[in-house]
Amino acid sequence: MDRTPAFLPATDRLTDRFGRTIDYLRLSVTDRCDLRCVYCMAARPDFLPKSELLTLEELTEVSEAFIRRGIRKIRITGGEPLVRRDVVRLIGNLGRHVGGALDELTLTTNATQLEQHADAIAASGVRRINVSLDTLDRDRFARLTRGGDLDRTLGGIAAAKRAGLAVKINAVALKGENEAEIPAMIEWAHGEGFDLTLIEVMPVGDVGADRTGQFLPLSAVRERLEARWTLSDLPDSTGGPARYARIAETNGRVGFITPLTSNFCAGCNRIRMTCTGTLHTCLGHDDDLDLRGALRSGGVAAVDRLIDTAMAIKPERHDFDIAPGSTPAVSRNMARTGG
Repeated sequence: MDRTPAFLPATDRLTDRFGRTIDYLRLSVTDRCDLRCVYCMAARPDFLPKSELLTLEELTEVSEAFIRRGIRKIRITGGEPLVRRDVVRLIGNLGRHVGGALDELTLTTNATQLEQHADAIAASGVRRINVSLDTLDRDRFARLTRGGDLDRTLGGIAAAKRAGLAVKINAVALKGENEAEIPAMIEWAHGEGFDLTLIEVMPVGDVGADRTGQFLPLSAVRERLEARWTLSDLPDSTGGPARYARIAETNGRVGFITPLTSNFCAGCNRIRMTCTGTLHTCLGHDDDLDLRGALRSGGVAAVDRLIDTAMAIKPERHDFDIAPGSTPAVSRNMARTGG
């Protein structure tokens, strides 16, 4: 018997105080990861105790509360989401809503676990994934991830492709590290049939590294790409902040996520929930609402009330600053916030 909840069209869709429709939830399922990327977390991270995490059932219940309020896209994140035990069960729970109340269910991953899980993910309603990959050089990959194995990541990407998942590569542009390699990464991605999106490093959390030295403005990167290739801006959107261009010579798309050089907050449609049930209305602010406490003490009705509060306090924009001597915009790192 089909037990998929029949959600009616939302009558109280989420709109913040600036008139923006909020229809995209980034849902973190763990702060743990099997890599230690230098811009994301400290070399020896202090992971949360498992007792603080929402159960998979609670993650499903809160996610469905958001779907009833008009969330149309959910991206499952971490940490590395696929290191969480039985996470494919959660993906299946939410995947039941794809094509109905939910337009899309996606996943951001480092691909290390994809050889094991790609087929199950594809069977659960996920149609495309983002893979975080900043270099194709094995030594550089090992250094940036503090010990990661590039071949394992590439094997996971190949497994996703075989499973029929559309793959987009996300690469953080890092000054003095991968900037000279960016054209080669684009050529490789487009040759495989993948989009590639470049991301400016963001001042989120203390990771034991100087982000001023890491920061590479994508305005400068685009100028270099345009000296090499023909880029044409596209109106395409995948629901997030990336702005896309097509490269004539490779016939592929390249995206640019520019939180520092070209603020995109005016069109923000996103909220984030951590694996502990903490709701953040902005990546660059320390606001937090305790959905775990609300769910456990007052059920879905209490969660709904906090969602309304979130719409009332969501800020107009982030205040990222990566100038020399600046401090991180928020104390929590990306792995704890949800990428």
